[in-house]
Amino acid sequence: MPVEITWWGHATCTLQDSDVRVLTDPLFARRLAHLRRRRGAVPPPGAWRADVALVSHLHSDHLHIPSLERLAPGTRLLVPRGAPRAVPGLRRLTHLQVTEVAPGDETVIGDVVVRTVPARHDGRRLPVGPHRSPALGYVVEGEARTYFAGDTGLFDDMAKEVGPVDVALLPVGGWGPYLGEGHLDAGRAAEALARLDPVSAVPVHYGTYWPIGMDAVRPHEFHAPGAEFVRLAAERAPGVAVHLLEHGESVRPEVAR
Repeated sequence: MPVEITWWGHATCTLQDSDVRVLTDPLFARRLAHLRRRRGAVPPPGAWRADVALVSHLHSDHLHIPSLERLAPGTRLLVPRGAPRAVPGLRRLTHLQVTEVAPGDETVIGDVVVRTVPARHDGRRLPVGPHRSPALGYVVEGEARTYFAGDTGLFDDMAKEVGPVDVALLPVGGWGPYLGEGHLDAGRAAEALARLDPVSAVPVHYGTYWPIGMDAVRPHEFHAPGAEFVRLAAERAPGVAVHLLEHGESVRPEVAR
């Protein structure tokens, strides 16, 4: 079966490869603290189904306990090392098989191997929290090698640490009008694409959640990152096929040149 990617919004994707269903950073909420979902329906129950779910870091829009509670009993859940100590709610998820991972770890699920790679992002649950866990990316290796970057900034050894990949799921925006260090905007994501040189890419982490009361504040920061990434990727990585998805839309990306 060809590799298939479905983008549900924000950093939540379903990747199907080698009859294994992988879910990234599950977030099934209409509202999260001061954030409101402004585009795309909340993912339906079918989106909750996975063989393994990957959590990239501890921020609540990526590690969302109420969303993880919806996963079926027995689902594998990979979280950054130290996450259960930093986020006590994880300990309540006794219906899931929780595994703590760090860069360099490999986890076998069916016919795929999930390889954990570094990311450059704040790994704390809270900005002033005492507990730290590494922010992570993941490479899912089956029929294809698919890189889920989570949240990350550019870093010098990105291509070396990630390794050769066929498909890259790259964050290109955020949930507010300002992106600080440790993030990719459309331009930095296009630079990451040029360094990684995959066959295909899908932009994620934009155009979904926005702070309540800020609808009129720099709205282009909400709407524009996906299309801006497509434009810049064509300039900086013209050999990569970029697929701009709507919420809930799927694609079977090219995986070989």
